[in-house]
Amino acid sequence: MSVPSDLLYTEEHEWVRKDDDGVVTVGITSFAQDQLGAIVYVELPDDGVEVARGDSIGQIESTKSVSDIYAPLSGQILEINGALEGAPELLNSNPYEDGWIIRIRMESPEELDELLRAGEYTDHIAES
Repeated sequence: MSVPSDLLYTEEHEWVRKDDDGVVTVGITSFAQDQLGAIVYVELPDDGVEVARGDSIGQIESTKSVSDIYAPLSGQILEINGALEGAPELLNSNPYEDGWIIRIRMESPEELDELLRAGEYTDHIAES
């Protein structure tokens, strides 16, 4: 299972990559996709929606269950990964690159400090 050291993580198994100009890219972790099994459908939010940290912003349906996707940070959704609508299995095959879910313009960059670093996330999933 991969836990890239250049990303930040939530306890709900989302990853966050800080891009340029206060924008972050968000997806689910390798651990999450492994636990879900074969992903068959992704419900994505609309572009332009304002979200608060912890809000449910969509769902992932797999052969095992349906799970919510949570906003790891507050801000405005700038872009969704439309490729997931036709190919939700990208979350299984490449969760850290082609399988990204949304891009958010952060409202409160200090919320990044509340996310887990790679080592902390590794410890968190070891306890699961």
